[in-house]
Amino acid sequence: MKKHVLFILVLLSGAAATAQSVTKDTLIANTDLEDMVVTGTMKLSKRSASPIPVEVINHQFFKKNPAPSLFESVGMVNGVQPQLNCNVCNTGDIHINGMEGPYTMILIDGMPIVSSLSTVYGLSGIPNSIVDRIEIVKGPGSSLYGSEAMGGIINIITKNPENAPRISADVFTTSWQEHNADIGGKFRVGKAGVLAGISYFNYQNPLDKNGDGFTDVTLQNRVSVFNKWKLERKESRIASLAARYVYEDRWGGQMNWGKRWQGSDSVYGESINTRRWELIGMYQLPVPEKIMLQLSYNWHNQDSWYGTNPYFATQRVAFAQAYWDKEFGFQHNFLLGATYRYTYYDDNTPGTGTINGSNAPMKTPLPGVFVQDEWTINPMHTLLAGYRYDHDKTHGSVHSPRIAYKWSPNLRNTFRASFGTGFRVVNLFTEDHAALTGAREVVIAESLLPERSYNTNLNYVRKFAWNRTFLNLDITGFYSYFTNRITGDFDSDPSKIIYRNLNGHAISRGVSVNADATFPFPLKVMAGVTYMNVYQMANNNGKTEKSVQLHAPTWSGNVVATYTFPHNYIVDFTMRWNGPMRLPILPNDYRPEYSPLYCLANIQLTKKLHNQLEFYGGIKNLFNFIPTYALMRPFDPFDKYVNDPVNNPHNYTFETSYNYAPMQGIRFFAGIRYALR
Repeated sequence: MKKHVLFILVLLSGAAATAQSVTKDTLIANTDLEDMVVTGTMKLSKRSASPIPVEVINHQFFKKNPAPSLFESVGMVNGVQPQLNCNVCNTGDIHINGMEGPYTMILIDGMPIVSSLSTVYGLSGIPNSIVDRIEIVKGPGSSLYGSEAMGGIINIITKNPENAPRISADVFTTSWQEHNADIGGKFRVGKAGVLAGISYFNYQNPLDKNGDGFTDVTLQNRVSVFNKWKLERKESRIASLAARYVYEDRWGGQMNWGKRWQGSDSVYGESINTRRWELIGMYQLPVPEKIMLQLSYNWHNQDSWYGTNPYFATQRVAFAQAYWDKEFGFQHNFLLGATYRYTYYDDNTPGTGTINGSNAPMKTPLPGVFVQDEWTINPMHTLLAGYRYDHDKTHGSVHSPRIAYKWSPNLRNTFRASFGTGFRVVNLFTEDHAALTGAREVVIAESLLPERSYNTNLNYVRKFAWNRTFLNLDITGFYSYFTNRITGDFDSDPSKIIYRNLNGHAISRGVSVNADATFPFPLKVMAGVTYMNVYQMANNNGKTEKSVQLHAPTWSGNVVATYTFPHNYIVDFTMRWNGPMRLPILPNDYRPEYSPLYCLANIQLTKKLHNQLEFYGGIKNLFNFIPTYALMRPFDPFDKYVNDPVNNPHNYTFETSYNYAPMQGIRFFAGIRYALR
């Protein structure tokens, strides 16, 4: 009898546990609003169903810390670091998991519209007003996207005219007299939905709060005009065309610099004038099969001066892609495509010159084909396999395979594993700002080979539910091994940068943890932390030497918290912190080789009057953190007295690249938003 009672109790407890598990799964299913993603597999799918981990940042997220450009906004994402590379002109790039900017591929609507030249100079020209969401893939994507997708992908998905407000406006200003305005609207022309927008940013208030005689922030005048057309077609076939024009004029330098000093050796300044056109088209062929044709073209013109050194460059990139999207039964989601990219690049540097001194613009055709199959073995198991073949006229055949696996035993647990390769053909003069400043002589020691990488990621997602409290935990381990990595030697000769392929290998490895929680009371919190170990091992005269990657903090993290008070008052707190990172220093440098631990925090109060109008204001850089040692020898920017043995016994030169945080201190901001649905 006791055995029967014990057996019944065991059954009841098991049933109760199962019921509790089902209840938690039901709660998670009912409350977890699914993001739709496209970047990981080039197919629109639920984020949880993708075998490739994809992080999604929607346009509402950007409102928590308003910024005039995408470059600043992505800094709120764990493991993504906007890095300023020059304290004078404030050009920068975006690092993912410690890898330098050129390893990050920037896409707009899936197109490689942001070319290598604008990766350095054009990111600040992408306004948040045109962005619907940003999808981020950390790790290799060369099997689908080709060259440059070695470290990660940032895909900027622009707004759909059907879902955009009829009229929208977002205008704000800061106590530093930075003014930004984003205005947009939609309308119909026949069967086409049209989205139009203009973004304007202006900062003309030179400040020198650290007293080094140079502007703390570059003065900027930037306008971006955007237009997107989406045509209604039978059977919901896709047809869209988008265009954007960007103009920017910026300068930084000594406080008394003006255009009349451009190119002179009397007053130092760095000025950058940018003009850029972009065109993106997508068309689904009118056939029974789903065959997509995508086209893009961009023209980027650069007119710049770095002290007495001019840099004039033009880059044109034409891209065409066609692919067949096919489902075989319920198990196989197949993709087969072909791509062609043609890059034209010309500048006034030795990069496009011949031995006899004549001009020789770089013309780089890059055809490729790719195939991918996403096999849903059963509801719990998914296997993805992909392969890409590219042919470079200089380096020949390039093979990029990828494999990924996802296991979801239930709604609360998901495991992902992936392996892939990447490659990149390098153009130093479009990617390395240090090669352009004129502070050092550029030396290319050998014929540079394309870089290769071998990457693996392990990802685990766990979802918790307690009553009305929900927690999502996302843990990713990453490891990348690089060969033929192109490195700049800043140490052998302080007057030179010597570029060569690394005689050895480089490694990027670490762990990233993200958590977001929703509570029964009106509080939402997102937090993340990343540990990285990024370094290279070089063989130097038979001896292996290890060096830590520049601008790659071992520890970094972010916090985003939102609390909603009664009467539509909302408080947003955002913070990003970085641990010590290695910085470029000179021999016998008095500046520390590693930056200090620091954080940049912001707070904002928003008042919603109704669904259409809201006012906001707050404080940026709440703790007023300002980096020290911004410039080396700012009193002698042309190195006229660099060889003075009494006042400069170590032969220090003017240096602008010792940077680890923005030079702007605490500042206040206020703005207004309006959206008519």
